[in-house]
This record gives sequence, structure tokens and C-alpha cells, in this order.
Amino acid sequence: MAFAFENLKVYQRALDFAVTVIEIIDEMDTPRKHYRLIEQLESSCTSVALNISEGKGRFSKKEFKQFLYIARGSLYETVTMLQIFGKKNWLRQATYNTLYSEAQEINKMLSGLISSIRDSK
Repeated sequence: MAFAFENLKVYQRALDFAVTVIEIIDEMDTPRKHYRLIEQLESSCTSVALNISEGKGRFSKKEFKQFLYIARGSLYETVTMLQIFGKKNWLRQATYNTLYSEAQEINKMLSGLISSIRDSK
């Protein structure tokens, strides 16, 4: 039996997105003095799926919706970090474009899910 969040397409996409970002980070050639930025990117990209799953485990739709807002905020943070990495030439433009497109799709899915949830009274 699966956990309820595992059946959510947006969770599956966010999980795959995080794994992809981490794999790219593993291959990056960046100065070690910027290690904190790398940790922040890892944190924000994994936070998307983590917040979706944590929210799904809450007791009300209102709480779930709040965690989806947090997940979307983490996605925005990830995109900003990717933009910084792109401007520093730590990411190839094609890699950035692929990640950006995937982030846009996840954003649409999160926004759609948020819109579909009616708060419990």
C-alpha cells in the first residue's frame, strides 16, 4: 500500500526534478568557496517534494493547501538559485533551460492543485 502523496503526479514530478538537480550539482565544477550556495540549491529543490508529502499527511485540506504554497515557494527559490548558477556560468544554458521548463510545469501543477482544494470549514 502506497502513501497517499505517492499517487500525486505533482509529487512524482517534484521528486524527479530534485533528483535531476542533485545529479547536475554532482557534476558541477564550482569553486568550493561557494559550497553554501550548492547546499541551498539542494535544500530548495528537495523542499518541493518534501512539502507536498508532508502536507498530504496533515489532517485538513487547509493544512495541505498551506504546504502546497510552501512547496511552490521552494520551487521559486530553486528557480532563483538556478538563475544565479546560470549567471555564474556554473550551468550550461541548455541545462538551465531544461530545468526551467520542468520547474514551469511543476508550478502549473502546484497552482492547479492549490486551486482545486476547497478549504474545510
